[in-house]
Amino acid sequence: MTMANRRRGEVPLTLGQECYTLCLTLGALAELEDALGAGDLAGLAERFAGGRLAARDVIALLGAALRGGGHALDGEAVARLPLSGGLATVTSALGEALVAAFGEAPPADP
Repeated sequence: MTMANRRRGEVPLTLGQECYTLCLTLGALAELEDALGAGDLAGLAERFAGGRLAARDVIALLGAALRGGGHALDGEAVARLPLSGGLATVTSALGEALVAAFGEAPPADP
């Protein structure tokens, strides 16, 4: 498997014995808008900026990022992936992919 190219917004993630590439392409973001009922990209960004994710959100986000990275996994296959390294490893990689897609969050007002 090829290495993730961070300049293109790709993020590596190892689950079990497999190394995957996550990438939130425009198509992946459109898929997420539909799957999560977000009206637009701003709504999608707001949903993830809150930091509170349901398991179904993680599955939808991970699935879209995996497919954007070139992996042909449906939602059921994504849900069965092992959480080696724990959920924090997965959410950290997804956070990196979101930052690559949306940019850094602006600092909070004092």
